[in-house]
Amino acid sequence: MAGYVCHILLFFLFAQETAYGTSYGNSLSDTLSDPDFIDNPPMIQPKFTSRSQSIRAVIGDTITLPCEVDNLGNNILLWRRGSAVVTASNLIITRDLRFKLLKGYTLQIKNVRPQDAGDYSCQVGDHDNRDLVHTVEILVPPSVRSVPETGHVTVRKGGTATLECKASGNPVPSISWSRKDSLHGSPHLAEGPTLTLESVSRQDSGTYRCFADNGIREPVFVDLQLIVLSPPEITVEKTWVHAGEGYEAQLVCTVHGDSTPEMMWYQDSFLLHPNDRRTMDSRGDKHYLTIRNVRQSDFGNYSCVAENTLGRAKKYIEMSGRPGPAQFHSPMYSRYREMYNLTWSVESFPPIEEIRLLYRKLMMNESYQHPGRWHDVILNPPSTRAESFRHIMTYTIRNLDPNSVYETIVQAKNRYGWNEVSDIFQFYTLSSDMPEEDVEQTLGSTAFGNPFGWSNRAQSTSSTSWMLVLSILLLLKICHSL
Repeated sequence: MAGYVCHILLFFLFAQETAYGTSYGNSLSDTLSDPDFIDNPPMIQPKFTSRSQSIRAVIGDTITLPCEVDNLGNNILLWRRGSAVVTASNLIITRDLRFKLLKGYTLQIKNVRPQDAGDYSCQVGDHDNRDLVHTVEILVPPSVRSVPETGHVTVRKGGTATLECKASGNPVPSISWSRKDSLHGSPHLAEGPTLTLESVSRQDSGTYRCFADNGIREPVFVDLQLIVLSPPEITVEKTWVHAGEGYEAQLVCTVHGDSTPEMMWYQDSFLLHPNDRRTMDSRGDKHYLTIRNVRQSDFGNYSCVAENTLGRAKKYIEMSGRPGPAQFHSPMYSRYREMYNLTWSVESFPPIEEIRLLYRKLMMNESYQHPGRWHDVILNPPSTRAESFRHIMTYTIRNLDPNSVYETIVQAKNRYGWNEVSDIFQFYTLSSDMPEEDVEQTLGSTAFGNPFGWSNRAQSTSSTSWMLVLSILLLLKICHSL
């Protein structure tokens, strides 16, 4: 029926052309008589209203690729990735369930993976094959692994250690190194996939951390353990231990080394073994030799010996009944011009039999320091003890020069002999220009370690006294710095 109506209309138009003569020429009759015009009438071409995009997404994200077309007509719209067809019209061709068509022809990809990166084409399926291309880049957070995968690197002392890690991600991560167990936090050591340590020592052993960062999420790291194989190293808390008959004594050696070095104790050249009075134990790196109910035969030279496959080490400790070295407790600055109260303590289980005190004046100026001759004083033994074996002693040194610097040493003797000479102790006398009454008020607190403590009375002195006080304090400070 439709064909019949169409022929009637064509006949009518042809008749109209004939009736109006040749004013329109023969163009209409020629066009209508063209069979291609009847089978393929002219059409409006499809047009993309979306624009090409470069899309960056982090792995695991969901992305959408827009594709909007006007005048699609009967043409089919295809999504392609390379040569593979993803969708055709409203149909999902790929078997990947992460792909989905949203309203219109927008393509959605869930939980994107690194292999989803590439060019995606939205294509009109006509003879011109017009297409819209989106480029997808997948950003991958950094990952890092140690080389070797065990994370343990072993090297001999003095050798070169190379620590390595490998990182991946998009963009390519940067790598940095730090020391995890550093005493100064985590100082930065180096950049790059390898960390090289030359001439390593035992102190280089520890945990090193390799960081990888590419700006995508948080940096990641992996730890590598460096083990430096070295001969044993021994340190002792005390090279001299004071002991008393009938008391308990303990000797301590700290041993550093690999593979748990074998530890042995000797007295003189004789290897020691545990017995009813003697025990040997260890806690971590510390090794203890404990002797109960000490006898005179226990006094002497001891040594701790450590040995492993790389070497052997030895340290000596003397255990003696002689007094311990003197420890000074006096303030540095005297309260007086011509005398000084010296206080010290000595450890000794037996009674102190004799004390020797030596002191001398130091000649000082800005360019040199010259000591004077020693004054030797023999003192009576103390009569009191602060503890069962600690003796507190005091002595006033008189006839000193004002405004001077002195130094002193002390030595003590019991029935086992003289102890080691003490360290040198320095003290200062006051200036002769300061009145006696101002000494007590101005420097009254020096006995408590404050040589410049001011009192209310000192603060109320005349202007002349103020100048004297300031001059004296300045001179004392200069002498002390020298």
